[in-house]
Amino acid sequence: MGKFDGVLLASDFDNTILNTELPRRTGCPIPPISQRNVEALRYFMDNGGRFAVATGRALPAFRMFAEQVPMNAPAVVCNGGALYDFKTERYLETMELPETIRPQGQDVLDRFPTAAVEAYHMDNVIHAVRPNEYTRQHEHVTHAGVQPVPTLLEVPMPLIKIMFEDDHEHLLALRDYVSRQPWSADYEVFFSDRTLLEVTRKGASKGAMVARLAKHLGISMDHVYCAGDENNDLSMLTMAAEGFAPANCVETVRSCGATIVADCDHDTLAEIVSILDKRY
Repeated sequence: MGKFDGVLLASDFDNTILNTELPRRTGCPIPPISQRNVEALRYFMDNGGRFAVATGRALPAFRMFAEQVPMNAPAVVCNGGALYDFKTERYLETMELPETIRPQGQDVLDRFPTAAVEAYHMDNVIHAVRPNEYTRQHEHVTHAGVQPVPTLLEVPMPLIKIMFEDDHEHLLALRDYVSRQPWSADYEVFFSDRTLLEVTRKGASKGAMVARLAKHLGISMDHVYCAGDENNDLSMLTMAAEGFAPANCVETVRSCGATIVADCDHDTLAEIVSILDKRY
């Protein structure tokens, strides 16, 4: 029996486990995951804890980093659109977007000519309509290339999520337009970065999928802990027994009641494991 038996820790990847903001903005190389974070996660798992990454990235955008992160539980990908087991190399759960997302998303693009959109599938293909500078920045930090297509109507189904990319002010107007459409009730729409606005199926969120993961593992929600820095992490931070946020988190996360810990450049996960070590 380990001291962390029956405990689940789920963490966002970008700017929580690893600082990818500077590489995305400047094009500099992506740093390795810190040794302290790696050692802390191994200690947590060696003592019975279950650790999972809960990322907004699709599978192809996270796959090459997965081997660098010690995990012993399935990963939440696509902002809660799917649960993927790297051990068996298969999806355990998926929440696919409806077919209507293609004409609806294309209507949005037609009305906002500077926006790009990335479309994510369950396989290793990412399509992009009107790729722009933010698409290229995103490619740099994910190391996952995109295949340009003329319109969303030509993107094959099924899709797990789509992501609009543009200046923040343009995305605010785009979000407001989407919220006024009667079909918006079918989706979750949220920022994962100031320049990235994501759309998943209604009910597909990190929080909902972490709860499903806990049930899959037979772990009580009283012993589920989550970490994240952005708006797309709020659903899991607020449903966990305790949410943790690195000091570099956005203001909405800072004010949601999460416990603030070291920033992503100073071993966020190591500090969280240290806190749990004292608790258990």
